Amino acid sequence: MLEYNDSGHGFPLVLLHGFCEDRTLWKYCEKELARHYRVITPDLPGFGESRLEETTVSMEYFSEQLKSLLDNLKINKCVMIGHSLGGYIMLAFAEKYENYLTGIGMFHSTAFADSEEKKENRNKTIAFIEKHGVPMFAESFVAPLFSLRNRDLFKTEIKELIQTAAATSEVGVIETTKAMRDRKDRIEVLKNANVPVLFVVGKLDGAVPLEKSLEQCYLPKHSIVHFLEGTGHMGMIERKQETITILQHFAAFCH
Repeated sequence: MLEYNDSGHGFPLVLLHGFCEDRTLWKYCEKELARHYRVITPDLPGFGESRLEETTVSMEYFSEQLKSLLDNLKINKCVMIGHSLGGYIMLAFAEKYENYLTGIGMFHSTAFADSEEKKENRNKTIAFIEKHGVPMFAESFVAPLFSLRNRDLFKTEIKELIQTAAATSEVGVIETTKAMRDRKDRIEVLKNANVPVLFVVGKLDGAVPLEKSLEQCYLPKHSIVHFLEGTGHMGMIERKQETITILQHFAAFCH
């Protein structure tokens, strides 16, 4: 069973963290959002306090764990927002269980499968972690997620995120890296979505470049797109107040 926070009352808003993060990623906006919504923030399998029960994982596996959590909480309708890896998992969930959803949000995420270059980079990540361990990987991984101009401004937050990433189990990081590398393209899920789709795009995002976001954000029948100026991959920290406002308005629109 996934560990999670459950705060506030009202319509459920499910927030999924990204790779080498945990549910504390959303602490920057969770309290404010919980004034209006029931906010569910799980630790995905292998991250935070949620154990990885399987030795081989996939986006489909993660989405089934998520469904079990929602069923356990008796939630059959929600708005779901996924950051990066969380967006991949949300799309796998939406592909099979769209009836649970009234809106979905791609928060610095993509429906495209990995390119060959990206797959090779995933393989390099695995090799690096096998040789040097997760803590050393965390040191090099986190800061570049922020736009260059924001790295000094958010030194404390970056340090906390490095500690979170460093505490992640090696098997969790490696198996999830493989799952991201091997995930399928889910552009059709966006095209066929019968619910509104939110895109939050960092204009300086190095992990999900602006041009890739532009290739997907016009595909759904109903897209709502927000571009965050001067922002990398971590809009919930780099543009905290804007993120709160965007998510509040989107959740209100979707229910």
